[in-house]
Order: sequence, then structure tokens, then C-alpha cells
Amino acid sequence: MGSDATVALGITGESLACAALAERGYAILARRYRTRNGEIDIVARDGPTLVFVEVKCRASGACGHPAEAVTLRKQRRVVAMARRYLSERGLHGCLCRFDVVAVRFRAERPPAVEVIRDAFQASWWAPPP
Repeated sequence: MGSDATVALGITGESLACAALAERGYAILARRYRTRNGEIDIVARDGPTLVFVEVKCRASGACGHPAEAVTLRKQRRVVAMARRYLSERGLHGCLCRFDVVAVRFRAERPPAVEVIRDAFQASWWAPPP
């Protein structure tokens, strides 16, 4: 796990992400859904669609745009965790989407929160039978 400051930044970013999603009409169903493979930051519903949201935060621009941290490896892990979520709840055939919320903390200005719908497509995604 990261340092206390990194963890605090992440929790703050998730709260900002939830607020931004709620403003757009998403219903937040779960935060920090844990599996043995990791954690889905936010599970939400956007109309009929179940949305699995990865939140990425940056305290500076030195490491690039926050969404760039959602690598193919991370995408695969999120999809695996989403499959587990669906299976545990018996949500077969449910419409699903993967969004990313990028949060950039900026000196002496409010954080910038960007919601990226359909941030990645998983052509190999198939909900459990």
C-alpha cells in the first residue's frame, strides 16, 4: 500500500469522482469493492447500464495525465473483478461499461475532475453465463 499521503489523495479523489458522477446522474452502488485480484474504485449505475469506474489521481503533471495509468494490464484486472461482481450478484446479461475518472490536484486551484465514459473497450469482455 502507498504512503499515508498517497492513500489520502486517493480517498479524496474517489470522493470527488463520486460527486462528479452523481452530478451526471449516476447512482453510486459501491465504493472500493474488494476482490482477491484488487479493488474496483466505484461501481455505479447510469440508467440501465452498470458502470465499473477506475479513479486515477495526480498531484502534479510530472507523471502525465492520470488516465494514462490505466494500462492494458489494469484494464484486464478491472474486467476480471467486474466479472466477479456480476457473478456474485447473479447479474447475467447486464449492460456494462468501463469508465475512468481522472482527478488532477492543482496548486491554489480546485481539482480538475474529468469523467471519461467508455474509457476502454474490452473486445474479450463477456459477462458470465
